[in-house]
Amino acid sequence: MKKPKLLIFDINETLLNLKPLTVAINKSLDSKHAFSLWFRTLLHYSLVETLTGNYVDFSVIGKATLQMTMQKFNKNLSEDVLDSILGNIRKLPAHEDVKEGLKILKEDGIKLVALSNSNEQLLNEQLQFAGIASFFDAIVSVQAVASYKPEPAPYKAVLSKMGISPENTIMVAAHGWDILGAKRAGLRTAFVARKGHAIYPLDGTPEIEGKTILDVAHTILKN
Repeated sequence: MKKPKLLIFDINETLLNLKPLTVAINKSLDSKHAFSLWFRTLLHYSLVETLTGNYVDFSVIGKATLQMTMQKFNKNLSEDVLDSILGNIRKLPAHEDVKEGLKILKEDGIKLVALSNSNEQLLNEQLQFAGIASFFDAIVSVQAVASYKPEPAPYKAVLSKMGISPENTIMVAAHGWDILGAKRAGLRTAFVARKGHAIYPLDGTPEIEGKTILDVAHTILKN
């Protein structure tokens, strides 16, 4: 395997543990399925916005789809309560394997970029809270291109910003849809098999697969 010059990392779930947000949503809507339904709905409507040629901030879509999910579970929570629940996304810890994995990749001289559907301010707050912002050479939000992953524009924007070709770049993500999107944009890919996540069977096979960021890092660096 040819060692990449650039690694692009998805953030939520791939690097950050969503447990605080998961617990808050499931508890507030009184269902162990509430978070899962909300997150799928959030991704669905972000893609609807992109496919219909529109862009609305991810946090705004997040609140709107939480209102939809709330109705699904016959709850009637106030605006303040919804804002409080969603505020947990600003205080997510990094998965235990993340700091060590990013550290050894950084020390090897590979460029590291954070890429998220979250807006720029929120993304920076998340990375600072988790204590991993300093590992990245650039922090990029899809806000810059007003288009959500897995549409090609966000991936290509990072390549343009860093001046590195897709064949020298690996997208690292815990979502099958993100892996597929990056592949379709010409990038190489690495899947982090976080609990409950799977590779998309139709053309979604990554170059690298590992259970953790550290596993992926070791695979990259042994070549």
